This record gives sequence, structure tokens and C-alpha cells, in this order.
Amino acid sequence: MNNPPFKTTIVILEQKTMTIKATYYGANGWLIELDKTRILIDPWLNGDLTFPPGDWLIKGEMKNEIEVPKEVDYILLTQGQPDHTHTPTLEKINKDIPVIASKAASKVVFKMGFSNINKLSPGETYKNNKLRIQATSGASVPNIENGYIIDLGQDSFYIEPHGFLDKKIKPRHIDLLITPVIDFSLPLAGKFIKGKTVLPQLLKLFNPSTVLASTTGGDITFTGIISKLIKVDGSVEDISLFKDTCTNLINPEPLKKYEFAKSS
Repeated sequence: MNNPPFKTTIVILEQKTMTIKATYYGANGWLIELDKTRILIDPWLNGDLTFPPGDWLIKGEMKNEIEVPKEVDYILLTQGQPDHTHTPTLEKINKDIPVIASKAASKVVFKMGFSNINKLSPGETYKNNKLRIQATSGASVPNIENGYIIDLGQDSFYIEPHGFLDKKIKPRHIDLLITPVIDFSLPLAGKFIKGKTVLPQLLKLFNPSTVLASTTGGDITFTGIISKLIKVDGSVEDISLFKDTCTNLINPEPLKKYEFAKSS
């Protein structure tokens, strides 16, 4: 199996030293490196994506499978849905790696045999040395799932894959914001991804140095009834919402590593 080559882009920021590296795997999947801490988020790296009751409803297929990254320190799961807690991928990962997960996701990985599971509800925080992971209120699918604010030393990032903002979050600076920037909606159900809608609020709340567009990218094909009904509003190329900010918008290429460093 031939995997696409990895690439690296270095983004120079001017305000403070950053040691964040980000690799996008498509869909909701990321590998974030804070200094020497490697966090694998919502990985879907191999196999198909299916939802009950069957493929006729919706099915996702990856063009190329991706090798599970080595030396992962944590697995971070935002939701218990298959596109976030993807069991065929997780089956190939060391079950001793610590997992930080929403309530629904923790149930899935417990059944899979993961031995170090840290369940977080919105408002709760996981701490280990300088690492701090705070769960925020995320999408309701149907139960409330998680977003996260992650801090390690002076570096920080925020991730919530559906564009649902916890109103209890207080304003603060975030270095890296990982969020969808497009709205997806379905007839009757309404918006289930609210990236375009929430983006102005996120920019005001966090004043991020960089936004990485997430959730809707990758070399993935969807089929089924739902895929034909989805309405899209917005574009990852639309920078109009950033015109009054100093924030950089990046539409990441899958398997390309982005590094964020201080200018000399």
C-alpha cells in the first residue's frame, strides 16, 4: 500500500515562542505535537466509515489508508460517533495509551479493551505535569459531546469538530484554533456543522494566531441518502471573516505537517 509522502510547512508567528506541530489526516483526525507531547485526535486512518442502520444511510471511504503514527502519548476523542471514535482504526492502536474522551466515546474504547481511560464531561479538566486538557460543551448528537482547550506551558489549542461553542468559556488567547469553517445542514434537522456561523464568535473569544480548517477535508468519498441531502454554506477559501483580524487561516493538506514557530 502506497501512502502519500508527508510534507512540512513552517508558519512564522511574531508574538511568542511556539512549539506546536499539526498534521491533518482528513475528516476529524489530527496529530498535534506540543513540545514533545504527541496527541492523536479522532483518528480515522483505515477502513470504511459506517453508521447504523447501514451503508444505505451514509458511508465514507478513504482513497488511501494511513499508517498509525508512532509514539503517541495520548488519544483525544471528542465524540462517541463512528467518525470520531472509529473502531477499525482504534483496533490497531496500543490499548495502553492513555485516552481522554467524552462520556460516549469512553464507553466505546472501554469495550475495545483500552486500559487507561479518562472520561471528561464539559467543565472537567485532565492534568498531568504541565499538560492541561479542559473539556467544553460540544455538539448534541444526541447527547452533549466534547470540545477541548489544551494547554502545555505557553502553548495552547482549541478543538470542537462541529462548530458548537460552549457559552461558559471565558475570553482568552488561544494559539491554534481547529474548527470547521463551513456550515452543513439537512432538511428538517437543520445545521449539524456550524463552522461558518460560529467562526466570528471564536475569533472574538480566543483571538487565535492561526485557524486550521477541519472536519470537512481529506481525500474521502461519501455515499448514501444523507450525503445527497446535505446543504453546504461557506467555503474554506473565504477569508472575508478574517479581514479585521491578525489571524491566519490555513486549509490544511492531509498528511502535511504544519509547524508554528517564533520569528527570529
